[in-house]
Amino acid sequence: MRALLAPALLALAAGAFPQSHTLTQGAYRMELLLDRLDGKDWRLIDPGLILASGDRVRFRFRTNFDGYLYVTNRSSSGKYEQLFPRADTGEDNRILSSHEYQVPATSSLFKIAGPPGYETVYWLVSPTPLATTGAPPPHEAPPIVLHPRCDDTILKARGDCVDSSAGPRLVPRGETLPDSLAQASGSRLPDLLVMRQENTSVIASTVPLNGPVVYEYRLAHK
Repeated sequence: MRALLAPALLALAAGAFPQSHTLTQGAYRMELLLDRLDGKDWRLIDPGLILASGDRVRFRFRTNFDGYLYVTNRSSSGKYEQLFPRADTGEDNRILSSHEYQVPATSSLFKIAGPPGYETVYWLVSPTPLATTGAPPPHEAPPIVLHPRCDDTILKARGDCVDSSAGPRLVPRGETLPDSLAQASGSRLPDLLVMRQENTSVIASTVPLNGPVVYEYRLAHK
């Protein structure tokens, strides 16, 4: 996956939005939605939908607390790219409660490309700014050789090719993170819960965010 037309990869929406039902059910909650461009319109899709080469997608993100956001992508070819903040743009990556953000911004998008497999997008959220996350080397990891598979139950019921292992999840124990994310997140990974409410992904912390946390979002594509 690569970003296209991306002068800014994170944009503040026009104003604050009322908190959604999922964000009012507990403190320290984050929502992630995945949109795909369908003609001229963006449409919300299932987080596990297996995408096709050439599809254009974006994330929508909001929280019920203030903090700072860092986003890194690992492509199916194994290449790491720090999506936000960009070191060469001086972007402000502060996030505010009940504001909706788009990653990438409305003037840019992700185009699905590369060998079939998974794009792994790492989301690091911190209550305070980090000194640096250190952009990872361009080829830090070997290619991801796993191939998405349709969930037969969902395929028969809805006709959609959905991979149940795609979407948001905790970082599995033993998985190698970019050094910058591993150093920033420390040992806080188990404090998160990942839930689904229809096509809305909810990530919640069971304790107050006294330091950074990190989770991942897998995009499956053929």
